[in-house]
Amino acid sequence: MHSERHVSLFRNGRNQAIRIPKEFELEGTEAIIHKEGDKLIIEPVRKKSLTAMLATLSPVDEDFPEFIDLPIEPEDIF
Repeated sequence: MHSERHVSLFRNGRNQAIRIPKEFELEGTEAIIHKEGDKLIIEPVRKKSLTAMLATLSPVDEDFPEFIDLPIEPEDIF
């Protein structure tokens, strides 16, 4: 795989766009773009796992009531 390639810039309405060659395509339908000096960095948006998302949440400082796990009474449905 090539690490660099000459590409075309063009206008799409009021936006500047770039043609991304097949070997540089990103997975998914969204990307994040940011600028570092005169460089543009384009990165795919990666889906976070449930574990990673839960790790970003603050701990809950509430006391929860104790649950009594009673056996279920059988029902006569006939």
